[in-house]
Amino acid sequence: MPGKVSPDDLLAHVFDRTGADADETILQGPADGEDAAAVDWPGGALVVSSDPISLAASQVGSLGVYVACNDVAASGADPRWLTVVILLPDESVSLETITTDLDTAARAVGATIVGGHSEYVDQLERPLISLTAMGAAERFVPTGGAEPGDRVIVTKAAGVEGTAILAADFGDELGVDEETRTKAESFLEEISVVPDARIVREFATAMHDPTEGGVAAGLLELARASDARLEVDADAIPVREETATLCEAAGVDPLRIFGSGALLATVPDGSAEKCLQTLSEAGIEAESIGVVRDSDDGSEPALDLDVETITEPIQDELYPLWEAADADDE
Repeated sequence: MPGKVSPDDLLAHVFDRTGADADETILQGPADGEDAAAVDWPGGALVVSSDPISLAASQVGSLGVYVACNDVAASGADPRWLTVVILLPDESVSLETITTDLDTAARAVGATIVGGHSEYVDQLERPLISLTAMGAAERFVPTGGAEPGDRVIVTKAAGVEGTAILAADFGDELGVDEETRTKAESFLEEISVVPDARIVREFATAMHDPTEGGVAAGLLELARASDARLEVDADAIPVREETATLCEAAGVDPLRIFGSGALLATVPDGSAEKCLQTLSEAGIEAESIGVVRDSDDGSEPALDLDVETITEPIQDELYPLWEAADADDE
């Protein structure tokens, strides 16, 4: 089944197999839900994160840059350096288009591509790119830093990335009007959360970049990483009209499709209004959607989404659409 490796499999097969023993220079190593690694760095931390883009067919270069840099930004750093691996199925996929998109997006977030690798792989059906982003942070902000009583904040809206993917990759099949599709595809221009994180990091105890599984999965990952329960009002989570329209046509949940473009954060209750005000003054939409509760009573970390309590990893609802499209092509 496509998607992230389960937390149980990561624990069993990944987290204990990390080469040489970590020393005091490792501030954050591999862990469930953490966006990035952090290494001791003069004046703070060097934050490092890797991410692939393998299924989206449109603007894969831009998406790759934004997704990789978002993880670094969500850990309190400004992304500065990138390495890129580009694997192409054949020469029918334009290397020029992908590298142009990479260049444009990297410039937009202020990062320099410093190396990488490119090749053609016959076994691929779509381009696959993988980026490693790096940046320096004065204060590393983990996913697992949420404290009881913190307010839960989300910027922009749910399903920003997923909405753009639906419009670009499935728009012809969904019967959605051209105006909605065009507006939805423009959401790709909002995937970066670097500006959001530069503001929120001054207030946050934890930040997280929701990707696969959307905002719902991101909230659960934040809860698990923080060993906490998040009580969230689903109706308080912003969902744009274009997202609602495309998701209804595709039969998917806006809270459970790729969520890049939103930033999740927990902020001390006394700082939450100032954080929201500062975001608003910068022209960034944001809402308070819930509160962090302690799980020290023996209950497992969970997302309480209205009356639903979620403890198991959430599968992104776009994957079945890609699988069905592949089956139709065979």
